[in-house]
Amino acid sequence: MSGTSSTPFSRDTTPPTSLTPFIKALKSRDLEALSKLRHALRTPLNQIIGYSELLMESAEENNVTAIMVDLKRIHTAGGQLLALINDALAPWKIETGKIDFPAMRHDMRTPINAVIGYAELCVDEARASKHEELVKDLEKIQRAAQNLYALFESDSYPDSMEIGGGSGDIGIAGDVTLGAITPPVIPVTTPQDFGVSTPPLPTARLLAVDDDDMNREMLVRRLQKLGYDVGEAATGREALTKLKDGNFDLVLLDILMPDLDGFQTLEFMKADPRLRHIPAIMLTALDDVESTVRCIEAGAEDYVPKPFNPVILRARITASLEKKRLRDQEQDYLDQLQLERAKSERLLLNVLPKAIAERLKAGQRTIVDSFIDSTVLFADIVGFTRIAAKQSPHRTVQLLNEIFSGFDRIAEQLELEKIKTIGDAYMMVSGVPSMRPDHAEACANAAFEMLEAVRVFNRRHQLEWTIRIGMNSGPVVAGIIGTRKFSYDLWGDTVNIASRMESHGQPGKIQISEVTMKLLGTKFDYEPLGVIDIKNSAAMPAYLLHRKAPRK
Repeated sequence: MSGTSSTPFSRDTTPPTSLTPFIKALKSRDLEALSKLRHALRTPLNQIIGYSELLMESAEENNVTAIMVDLKRIHTAGGQLLALINDALAPWKIETGKIDFPAMRHDMRTPINAVIGYAELCVDEARASKHEELVKDLEKIQRAAQNLYALFESDSYPDSMEIGGGSGDIGIAGDVTLGAITPPVIPVTTPQDFGVSTPPLPTARLLAVDDDDMNREMLVRRLQKLGYDVGEAATGREALTKLKDGNFDLVLLDILMPDLDGFQTLEFMKADPRLRHIPAIMLTALDDVESTVRCIEAGAEDYVPKPFNPVILRARITASLEKKRLRDQEQDYLDQLQLERAKSERLLLNVLPKAIAERLKAGQRTIVDSFIDSTVLFADIVGFTRIAAKQSPHRTVQLLNEIFSGFDRIAEQLELEKIKTIGDAYMMVSGVPSMRPDHAEACANAAFEMLEAVRVFNRRHQLEWTIRIGMNSGPVVAGIIGTRKFSYDLWGDTVNIASRMESHGQPGKIQISEVTMKLLGTKFDYEPLGVIDIKNSAAMPAYLLHRKAPRK
């Protein structure tokens, strides 16, 4: 008695040469045995039916009418064999208590012999008519039929086999059903049924994965005839590698494969962000409910039993690709929406401080806050009206934009908040809208950076621009102005005095109030200017701010 070195339930998918291991597994109460037995029998049937369909198409296309009748007979015999297997191993026969292997073998002999005989006739006819391209497929049909014949003729079976009901037999629990999914008998089809005359399918790239060379070749050819660009892989690992390297739209995945089976391959796909969006259709001769559920739970798009009806396969591929197209379209819309949202947020942040923008997006419409401790800075270009009169408006704006953009970078680096530009004046604040204890020092550092930025600007453009800077510290009120064009602004005496410190200042210098000077303490040096008059306010001391002189 012949046999394989592995059990029929391992991931070694070498075609079995004997049914004895399956029968023993059934006798030993292995509840997977029936499903595995169907798989072993349907694999050669899949090849017989599939290659006969391909050959009928080729014969029609090449006008080889002499073998068309015999090809249809082969296809019909394949359908009869499938019906016999489905009937002999049907779940209701398990419930009655017997599977009659001798009867099944007897009934299958005639259609198997018909397949072998008609295939031989077709081979002879194809060679006689010099259509050698058909011979290889006909020989594959012969080999598949001989493999199926060998399975039944290599063993001796008991008259019948007790599967359920009796004491000591395999007990079938009430909620366990083996082989509940039984595909219909494949009817005799014509080339027109295979989609030859139907509208063209959308362009797509598919990957066919099957460890059986004949099954894989047959599937690839079927898909190519449908107009798809098809890649192929013989193992799950090879499939994962090709999916990562190629741009595939769908994968057709066999379940029973050595090393890495279809379930595991699917799990790896769904765990990989680069692959999880690729739909998978599972192709297998397994027909138990558990396999179907496991496929869907693992993320399969669909499940097609072997031997598959090419019209059904086409429909399910089309449906899966359409769902993927819709998902991709939805993702494109979401990506575009996210892009537009990010663009809107960038524009909003160009106008408002981040903290204020977040409050505005959260639904607040009236935003007004009081800050006790802040430092306000004004900078103004000296003699800008005279400068602007000497050059073109375009050049003036270009230079002004460059220097103010430099001030923007300083504010961002030192985490200060730019409030606005007023003509050739620039206003920023520290301690608003986020409070910070070093607000005066941060503004002082920014002022010195601004003076240096102007010096670099002048060297680059061979100009002699100068700025005045004024600073003052104290309480301010800050809030949003406007309902269509938003503006974040500051109010209060602190702002007015800072503006007067600038307007009463000296070119290239930083003038500060006494309040700011006291906050800075010993970190800087100061040059007293005496008391200066402040419009709409009492006269007050003012100081020029200098960096701390190094000790000698």
